[in-house]
Amino acid sequence: MIDFSQDHFALFGLMPRYRLDHGRLDAAYRRLQSEVHPDRHASAAEAERRLALQSSARVNEAYRALKNPVDRAQYLLSLNGIDALSETDTALPEEFLEHQLTRREAVSDAVDKGDSEALVRLHSEAQAEMRELDSVLESELDKAHELRAASTTVRKFKFLSKLAADIESAIADLEG
Repeated sequence: MIDFSQDHFALFGLMPRYRLDHGRLDAAYRRLQSEVHPDRHASAAEAERRLALQSSARVNEAYRALKNPVDRAQYLLSLNGIDALSETDTALPEEFLEHQLTRREAVSDAVDKGDSEALVRLHSEAQAEMRELDSVLESELDKAHELRAASTTVRKFKFLSKLAADIESAIADLEG
């Protein structure tokens, strides 16, 4: 079974970095799941089956956290004692928030008008900004070790991820 004391990176044999090799993560995930999957231990004793189930859940949880860039950045910060999404530290730059409010209004207007082209454009803009934030996080977390700055960047990224998901949902609703 697995060592439950290991952090997510160690579990998959990866260095604790923001930028990671997704191929290595996927391969390590498949290898671990093949070892701990509950179906593989179906005929084992109850305690071993329970441990396999817990191990499989832990592997899945770690994989999801490392696969998603926002969750991976949050996790890296948490390893350094920082809760990027703490309810006591929700500040974002006013300029960023104003831009997002304008963007949300544009999404609402596009939905009201049934303008899927505008929604696609807004989604592309949000995706481009998320790619920029991805590069910023790599610099802040892997190179400069600017954890406080990375915490703000994670909050921005989370905000944009939610916006992008909402736009995707609006596009699907218009097309459906």
